[in-house]
Amino acid sequence: QVQLVEAGGGLVQDGGSLRLSCAASGRTLSSDVMGWFRQVPGKDPEFVAAIGWSGANTYYGDSVKGRFTISRDNAKNTVYLQMNSLKPEDTAVYYCARRSAHYIGSWSYIGGYDYWGQGTQVTVSS
Repeated sequence: QVQLVEAGGGLVQDGGSLRLSCAASGRTLSSDVMGWFRQVPGKDPEFVAAIGWSGANTYYGDSVKGRFTISRDNAKNTVYLQMNSLKPEDTAVYYCARRSAHYIGSWSYIGGYDYWGQGTQVTVSS
């Protein structure tokens, strides 16, 4: 069993920065693709970013490219999301997730992820 716990959310002004973390326990995730998604109430979840097991490969949603950076520290079993130049439209609950080892499709497909954290709220004020 895998437990994922996000942290680092909060309230920030337009143009500000936040760094989210996702700490895993229960098993090592050093061989897994990890992703971040976000959701606004009443809307479908949106893919934000994903990272390969070594950290060398990353993939971003179009709305965050150039502003967000995903990284990982396998020694700490933790994944990070550095968010810069935040905009009010980035306001959402952010979730980290582990991509199933049995899924070989797109990293942005939400159905390919099998373990999820509880989410952390990010609010960007204008």
